[in-house]
Amino acid sequence: MLGRKRPEPMLQSSDEAFSPQAVRTGAALRLTVSFMLVVVIAFLAVEGWRTWRDYRAAFASARDSVTNLARATAQHAEDTIRQVDVVTAALSERVEGDGLRNMDIPRIHKLLVQQSAIMPQLHGLFIYGPDGEWVVTDKEVTPEMANNADRDYFQYHRTHEDRNVRIGEVIRSRSTNDLIIPISRRLNNPDGSFAGVMLGTVKVSYFVDYYGDFKIDDKGALVLATRSGTILVRRPFVASVVGKSLLNSVIFKNFLPTSNQGVAEARAVIDDTERLYGYRALTTYPLVVEAGLSRESIIAPWRRDLLKTGIVLVFLITILVGFGLIVLSQLRYRMTMEKQIRSAHETMRDMALTDSLTGLGNRRRLDIALADQIRLARRQGSSLALIMLDVDYFKRYNDRYGHAAGDECLRAIAGAIQQTIKRPGDLAVRYGGEEFTVLLPNTDNSGAAQVAQQILESVRALNIEHADHPLGMVTASAGITTSQPAAEEVTPAMLIKAADAFLYLAKNTGRNRWCSAGLTPQ
Repeated sequence: MLGRKRPEPMLQSSDEAFSPQAVRTGAALRLTVSFMLVVVIAFLAVEGWRTWRDYRAAFASARDSVTNLARATAQHAEDTIRQVDVVTAALSERVEGDGLRNMDIPRIHKLLVQQSAIMPQLHGLFIYGPDGEWVVTDKEVTPEMANNADRDYFQYHRTHEDRNVRIGEVIRSRSTNDLIIPISRRLNNPDGSFAGVMLGTVKVSYFVDYYGDFKIDDKGALVLATRSGTILVRRPFVASVVGKSLLNSVIFKNFLPTSNQGVAEARAVIDDTERLYGYRALTTYPLVVEAGLSRESIIAPWRRDLLKTGIVLVFLITILVGFGLIVLSQLRYRMTMEKQIRSAHETMRDMALTDSLTGLGNRRRLDIALADQIRLARRQGSSLALIMLDVDYFKRYNDRYGHAAGDECLRAIAGAIQQTIKRPGDLAVRYGGEEFTVLLPNTDNSGAAQVAQQILESVRALNIEHADHPLGMVTASAGITTSQPAAEEVTPAMLIKAADAFLYLAKNTGRNRWCSAGLTPQ
């Protein structure tokens, strides 16, 4: 509509603002929820950090354990092999000095028996001739037709001039049927030719018994292997595992080539168990030991502790949440009560600002709104219009039709006025008696005139019978005033007085019309 802009919302009165008590209650609710969240997050953060610390501590302790196990088993293996190495070296020197043909066999047999008795790891001591025949041994009985020329260690020494001790793969003894580790060295004639083999054998059961004394988990493992990866001894002991290769395991492929000792987490190629291994290569002999603890055994205590901690944490959080819910329930109840009280106050206020007959605002409502809109128009530099309406010959209508009919007439006119104004900021009130007022923010004189014209037409369209009216139906008259509060000093009383003056001008010039400054009355 010409001359009318969409107004900003009216300034909120102090009665419509939230009370300080409501603001405090809402803040308390938010503070309680925030506090609960902070406490829960703090619990989770602290326990999470402690759990991670314990997890790392469990693995740090396991690393220390496997390192110590590897060191102990490596030292044991080295001492065991060195003792046999020293004995065979001394015996080899004596045999080579006397010569195999001049050897006092009974005396050497007695010496071998003596040496074998003082070393618990020894399975036996043997001297073989150049053809593999048994020359002398610590055993009381020599098997008939005994010959070891087919053994790997014998063939090696016959074809190699290397005088160092050689540690072979596990074999089964032909004299006792026990699993043994052969530790051998070459015997030479004075001219350097091959004279035979000096052999000391170590019982595999000796290592198995030693490894069995360590307290490790059921899925743990202790391994003694050659540097080439062949298993000599393993705990848990399974005969079929002896002789298998570890060459493709993570430790032999990725770690031993760069470091002779360390700790590695790997999945075993033998039983597919994930373990934390400590590994160590012997310094003197080409052997490697591995000591492994299963990952399950490492984290099982930590997992049990985590479960206990989780139960306690859930219990504490449940108590906290329960307490918080009680507090929140009380706060919500308080907010609900305050809301109901505010609603009741607003209802009472609305009732105090509403005309009970027509449902429009009353004069007090107009006084508040008019003062607010004048301030808003002054701040925005906008115009403000006010229309005063009066029902023509209403006293005659009451006298003829009665006050009940008069009330119905006023309600109908109020409805027509309310339907005519469209914008949220427009306000229609019953000023008193048969007088109505329409407040139009952001509206100039021509826009207000159009609204007034529409209201008068809506009243006529009601076609309410009025026998004492010259036109025979109810009509109304209107006075319009507009103002620019930013450009002139304006008060509510001034606007009402000006609109009332134009209303009387409309009545005095024939009724059923509107009057306004600068516009032709209609």
